[in-house]
Amino acid sequence: MSRLSTTRAIRPPGVLSGIGVLLLGLVASLLLQPGGGAVAQEPPAPARSGQAEQARQAGTGARSEPSGTYTNPVTEGTVDTFPDPVTIRGKDGLWYAYGTQNPVFRSKGEQGERIVPILRSADLVDWEYAGELFTPETQPAWHGGSRLWAPDIRYLNGRYTLYYSVPDRNTVGVATAPTPTGPWTDRGAVMKPQSGCPTGNIDQAQFTDRDGRSYLYWGSYDVLCVAGMNADSTRIEGRVTEVAQGRRAEGPYVVRRGPYYYLFYSDAGCCQGAYSGYQVKVGRSTSPTGPFEDDEGVDLMARTSKGGAVVAGSGNRWIGPGHNSVQTDLAGQDWLVYHGIPSDDPDLDPTPEINRKQLSRRPMLIDRLDWIDGWPVVRAGAGASDGRQAAPVTAWDAGGTFNDGSLSGWRRQGPERDGWSTAESRDTGTYVTHEGRGTDPAYLVTRRRTAAAAQRAEADLRVTADTGAAGLTVAYADPDNNVSAWLDRDRNALVTDVLRNGRNDERITPLPSAFRWDSWHNVAVELRGGELTAEVTSDRLYDAVATQHRELPAGAARPGKAGTAARGPGSAADNVGTVKLHTPVTGPVPEPGPGAGLPAYSDAFEGTVVPGTEPDSPWSWVRGPAPGTAMTGGALSWPAGDTGLWLDTNTAPVLTRDAPKGDFTVETRLHFAPERAGQKAGLVLYGNDDRYFSLTRSALPLERRGGALTLNTEFAKEGERPTTTPPTPVFYGETFGGPTADTMWLRLSYHADRADREDEVRASTSRDGEHWVEAGVWSLPVKGPLKMGLVTLDGPGATARFDYVRTYRD
Repeated sequence: MSRLSTTRAIRPPGVLSGIGVLLLGLVASLLLQPGGGAVAQEPPAPARSGQAEQARQAGTGARSEPSGTYTNPVTEGTVDTFPDPVTIRGKDGLWYAYGTQNPVFRSKGEQGERIVPILRSADLVDWEYAGELFTPETQPAWHGGSRLWAPDIRYLNGRYTLYYSVPDRNTVGVATAPTPTGPWTDRGAVMKPQSGCPTGNIDQAQFTDRDGRSYLYWGSYDVLCVAGMNADSTRIEGRVTEVAQGRRAEGPYVVRRGPYYYLFYSDAGCCQGAYSGYQVKVGRSTSPTGPFEDDEGVDLMARTSKGGAVVAGSGNRWIGPGHNSVQTDLAGQDWLVYHGIPSDDPDLDPTPEINRKQLSRRPMLIDRLDWIDGWPVVRAGAGASDGRQAAPVTAWDAGGTFNDGSLSGWRRQGPERDGWSTAESRDTGTYVTHEGRGTDPAYLVTRRRTAAAAQRAEADLRVTADTGAAGLTVAYADPDNNVSAWLDRDRNALVTDVLRNGRNDERITPLPSAFRWDSWHNVAVELRGGELTAEVTSDRLYDAVATQHRELPAGAARPGKAGTAARGPGSAADNVGTVKLHTPVTGPVPEPGPGAGLPAYSDAFEGTVVPGTEPDSPWSWVRGPAPGTAMTGGALSWPAGDTGLWLDTNTAPVLTRDAPKGDFTVETRLHFAPERAGQKAGLVLYGNDDRYFSLTRSALPLERRGGALTLNTEFAKEGERPTTTPPTPVFYGETFGGPTADTMWLRLSYHADRADREDEVRASTSRDGEHWVEAGVWSLPVKGPLKMGLVTLDGPGATARFDYVRTYRD
């Protein structure tokens, strides 16, 4: 999310009109309607071939990758930055992305910002600019000129509904449109500033449950909340429930998978360039209102840092990955859509209009999202990708969008075969309808056969008559032998029907009572072996209103064709097709671990003399020894003092010793029960007071809880930040590891990245000494040797007990 104070979006003369022409004519002028809603003129139809090429030649189209691959960031060459991205597949068969208001065309000479910029893609890889939510002239007056952050897009009740944060009004706005690019009608504020959630009313995401009820999740710094919404999902109503809290927690996004609701969120700092500790974490619940727990079984409302890491900094090009949404490709593979900060170019140049704070460069990334043992993780735990990857599947093996206006490539089948025709709308383009009056099914199937053993098929369906059904058909041999998933209006249900030799075997799953039959709904069917899964959503965003699983009878999953089906009048279908079903990744990448022990660089603290106080000790003190430090019971006892090791406050004693040459891991077991904000104790890899890495158990205040404490495992670095304007010589950045306990095991693993001349440090934490939680990777340019050390600081009243220091070769 963005942290910049209010700034109007300003464009130099001539820039808007020139870009508007070259960018497909989609940034139409907007008009204010009576009643306060801002409405844009209807944009032209989505760009095709020549227009898209014209946009690329004008510098607004993305670079192309070799077929079937992509390289992050996917927005490179299209926009300079695209924070807080969210995506949707439009009913025209294209994907659309929406981002926080930012100066997205700085490299093209534009000084101002685009107010919620919109991108469009045919494949989730190559993107082109498609417009913005508002212009400076048409932004609703009730915003007070606020910048707009963190959009969320949904297809609800037959229209696109876009939620956006209005930070200067401490609320969330909502706008609706008939197409993914507008024209947008502003519907006002979703909540009052006094919403009932003790947080900033930003970073919202909508979710629809099985019963059709709508929810809104939101929150930032440091509490996340949820509330129900009214029938048209434009206002929250009823009880506001807190579902998570943590140091700088924000950006909630919910999906339902199987029996669980998964709450994704980001914590630590989003927007500090190379010092951004942002990461995505997740908890799950059996209820949309919680309680949510992480993969360690810790309640997300507990005042501790959490596990459940989905993606964190991994030491490659990408820093501070976060603020995610989830998208599914045609093969059923999930993708995390998020932003990251490039380490080689982390900051945007300041402009006269945007001068209150340095903006971080945050382009859009996508990466494969795997579900391992019931938990989502990016690339099986490998983290954000910075090399060429296999691309999402975005083209059918068989099927199509009907946008050529014909039924060529399709076969009409069944007694009512003559009822098929094409129609058009500004949202979908061309689609097919069936107006047969009989009760027998009619089929429109691909000419090409597909293997049924492992496939995923989809169709956008609706029924506009008072009776009848629209269906998706797979494993089609003939009208008497096929498998279909029906939206059956007569029974208000999702019905799967297996036809064998004319005999049917049905299963019925009710749809919500308020199901909108005249609205498009996506029906997806997956066949894997002899199992069928069918689900109904509005927008393919993991919020199915009906899901059905069933075993298929022997022989039913035969090779066949795919297509759409109709029974009775008023059936319509679009975006019909099938592809080979993805093969899920079910195991994690190997977790890094220490190698052989290095006794010469280890210490069991079994002596009676405080380390660093004898002439031959391998330890030495910076500003020490610390007052009150003693050897007691085979451990180093060290009371916290009123000292600091943060920016200009460099008063804390630090106990250090030389580190081994090469890569290594240093570990300690720490008992520490802090009682006041700022108290910390743990490991440090120390160059000097302004250049170090630390991993501590810390007591930190929650900003929205009046300073109430949360106990975190805090992984931090301090060092030079030369790219800021004006220059900031030293900066402190932090990220957070797993849950804490009074007794913790802490590890810092050092790697010399010789290719990039960086010191790279990975942190991990444990509450039992056996199961470790990764806490990400920090790096700094090589400036000299680092020493291993211990530190206790920031406030008296607690005593740290270090049982040992053990060092291992990596």
